Amino acid sequence: MPAPNQVRIGGGTWRSRVIAFPDVPGLRPTADRIRGTLFNWLGQDLTGSTCLDLFAGSGVLGFEALSRNAKHVVMIERDARARAALNKSAHALDAGDRLDILGGDALQFLLQRNERTENSNNQRFDVIFCDPPFQQGWFPKLWEPLAGVLAEGGLLYAESESALAPPPPWHVAKSGKAGAVHYHLLTHLLRLEE
Repeated sequence: MPAPNQVRIGGGTWRSRVIAFPDVPGLRPTADRIRGTLFNWLGQDLTGSTCLDLFAGSGVLGFEALSRNAKHVVMIERDARARAALNKSAHALDAGDRLDILGGDALQFLLQRNERTENSNNQRFDVIFCDPPFQQGWFPKLWEPLAGVLAEGGLLYAESESALAPPPPWHVAKSGKAGAVHYHLLTHLLRLEE
């Protein structure tokens, strides 16, 4: 079992590798059991997928995706200490050019990415991991800009302190609850039709 402030990658080429993360308010890595369910939902192998880990924190969701052959992952993390730990983990795992770790606000990233996507053929993400700090009212602000960066047929994984009831055309395809965490796999119906 990993020590406090460590989490173990559950599958793929980096299975059993340990990632360390700092004490940062609101940072809670996705539990092993929930990650197991999530990657069962996603089919384990993410070969060719581009992923966004929007509130990266420990980075375990993004590293799990890379471990399962994702083509590219972008991690967004506002906290400098958490970003430093992400960079250290990326170096230890030899993630190379398959990973970008960016600082800044998650919502600002989405809004800027939406502007670029509208003005060009900027690539969208096949899988988005969205696990914001609880009790801060993130999702009402995120639904619309998230849709703008989701690829055709893409999936959104979301964690929250309560069950999500997203506005249409978002659709909860699968959901579960473990302790105080509600987790969801969502589709965007318009993105399925494009």
